[in-house]
Amino acid sequence: MSRKGKMVDKEIRSEYLNETMTLRIYSPATISTSYPFSICIVQDGNDYYQMGRLATVSDRLHEDRQLHNTIFIGIHYQDRFDRREKYHPDGEQNEHYIKFLGEEVIPYVDQLIPNMKNGKSYSLMGDSLAGTLALMTSLAYPDLFEKIIMQSPLVNETVLEKVKNADTLNNFKIYHTIGTEETEVVMTDGMIADFVKPNRELNELLVQNCSNYVYHELEDAQHTWKYWQNDMQRVLTTMFE
Repeated sequence: MSRKGKMVDKEIRSEYLNETMTLRIYSPATISTSYPFSICIVQDGNDYYQMGRLATVSDRLHEDRQLHNTIFIGIHYQDRFDRREKYHPDGEQNEHYIKFLGEEVIPYVDQLIPNMKNGKSYSLMGDSLAGTLALMTSLAYPDLFEKIIMQSPLVNETVLEKVKNADTLNNFKIYHTIGTEETEVVMTDGMIADFVKPNRELNELLVQNCSNYVYHELEDAQHTWKYWQNDMQRVLTTMFE
């Protein structure tokens, strides 16, 4: 299936990161003035477009009118070490990367995509460490982001403590998945971690504190794109219908 929407790359100079970042923007072929814009900022952007087939699924759902006016902005990483420094909650550049999203990307996109009469909203989506980043960035800027999508996020004590102390969880609509076979995930540093147990702990906290929360355990799913891609249609129709 050929793409019907439009893919455009834009560069933004980040003072927080001291580097030029690329925003890969995918817009649907048709825009309806009857609906507000949903703008979803996606970390691991190239992975979502290539392995997650995000643009293709978006095209089909827009054509079937199961999705309306949803624009995706993919942001990618240099390599797996750069990804860890920026996305990991204890990474050296994590604080600066979160500020880059909240204080540089959002104002830039606000100028690039002006308000329609029905307005627009911002969301964050990511897999694994990128899902963790979506949650942590939203908690840092609860007035900017409305929806959080986490596919198999890394959850450690830093994340759990941040969620326990958050008083803004009801601001968000949250989509959260974990695969039941994600018990031995190989990390960037070579260590092996159980993702299932801490994600279930996160689930317990979010159930108690977020009224608009969707959680799925994917049976027999491992920590790979095969399972995240298989869930993509449900992700989008649940969060952006």
